[in-house]
Amino acid sequence: MKSNSKLWTIISHEYLKRIKTKGFLIGTLLGPFSLVLFFGIIVLVSMSFDDSSRKLMIIDRTNSIGKELIAKENSKYTLSDKDEKTLKSEILKDKIDGYVLIPEDILEKGEVNVYTKGGGGIGYVVEFERNIEKIVRYKRLNKFGADEKVIKLVEEGVKVKTQKVNEEGKIEKDNTASLSFVGYILGFAIYILTFIYGSFVSRGVIEEKVNRISEIIASSVRPFEMMFGKVVGIGFVGLTQVLFWILIVSSLFYFSIPIIKMVDGNINAEQIAKMNTMMQSSPSGGMMGKQMSSPQAVELMNNIPSISIWIGIGFVFYFLAGYFMYATLFAAVGSAVDTEQDAAQLQLPITMPIILTIMLIPHIMSNPDSSLSVFLSLFPFSSPITMVVRIAATTVPLYQVALSILFIVIGFLGSLWFASKVYRIGILMTGKKPSFKDLIKWARM
Repeated sequence: MKSNSKLWTIISHEYLKRIKTKGFLIGTLLGPFSLVLFFGIIVLVSMSFDDSSRKLMIIDRTNSIGKELIAKENSKYTLSDKDEKTLKSEILKDKIDGYVLIPEDILEKGEVNVYTKGGGGIGYVVEFERNIEKIVRYKRLNKFGADEKVIKLVEEGVKVKTQKVNEEGKIEKDNTASLSFVGYILGFAIYILTFIYGSFVSRGVIEEKVNRISEIIASSVRPFEMMFGKVVGIGFVGLTQVLFWILIVSSLFYFSIPIIKMVDGNINAEQIAKMNTMMQSSPSGGMMGKQMSSPQAVELMNNIPSISIWIGIGFVFYFLAGYFMYATLFAAVGSAVDTEQDAAQLQLPITMPIILTIMLIPHIMSNPDSSLSVFLSLFPFSSPITMVVRIAATTVPLYQVALSILFIVIGFLGSLWFASKVYRIGILMTGKKPSFKDLIKWARM
């Protein structure tokens, strides 16, 4: 049997074995719906429920601000005629959540104290601060004789709109904020998928090694063909799933636009501010949430941009490039150990670059043309995520894209060389738990 025929047999076996499983079908269908459901729940909760059920008692030394607070949120604030000692005792006995002391000189000093037992989050404190800040600002302006129209203008603030000058010199709408969010989602998807399918490769190699299947296969196939066939076969599984996801998400996006426009009038800035707060507190949304103010969130909701086909092409390319580079290293680690626990320890030095990159996404989104962002988009082990975010968030010079492709190809070839050296020795070695230094030693042999 020719070498190419053997390699193709391994690739097709790995591909068909996984694509026919129930897990693949369920993951392919439920993946996009889970993402839509996640953001849908955030929107529904922010529109339907209060952020906090805590209630604060108010000691008002100004005899006016407390009443205005209650007028704004009568379900969260109550005027109290009790002294502080009594209220402190009630806090310790869990009779009340806390109390606020509004001093007489609040307009001059701008300080107010909130007393609680601790815990319970900061949502209710942030909301109280936002409510009292508006009232104090109005009273300060009114105290110095500002006209009602002037006060209203101050309250309205300033809305900044960005416009883009295209290559023809015409002015068009700038969707940088929305496209940055798209880049964040795509970059995070590459991060998750690389780990998922990389672990599939590592797990598959370990299973074959422990069950002695690899020893049987090694009698007729070179170790490099075994490793590369497994990596490519599982990579095709990932590509198939990604293409299905793109098709499903595109269809959902197309049919959801009328629904978004229909409910758009029922979503105000305050509700989107709540939604933004919830995104900041979520594990996956926190990085994005910290970059968006409430007006930006409103802008994102009201203006859904058209996504360039080049962003989609870039996502597919960098996903495959990142996957193949990391999957070969995962295969090398899998060949060197007998358990997944041992593999997890050896994978840490390999996965550190991609982990650090996902932590730096907020900076990349805010400053896509900074020196750090450019470096990360050219460094092969961080390039798959960083370049996708930059392509979505800014206009990346063509030479940087070309350098990125060149460096990532070099990085893949280097990873392939290292992995094939380690795989050749590790796949037939059992009983000893190697260190990362041992893997480097094997690669030099």
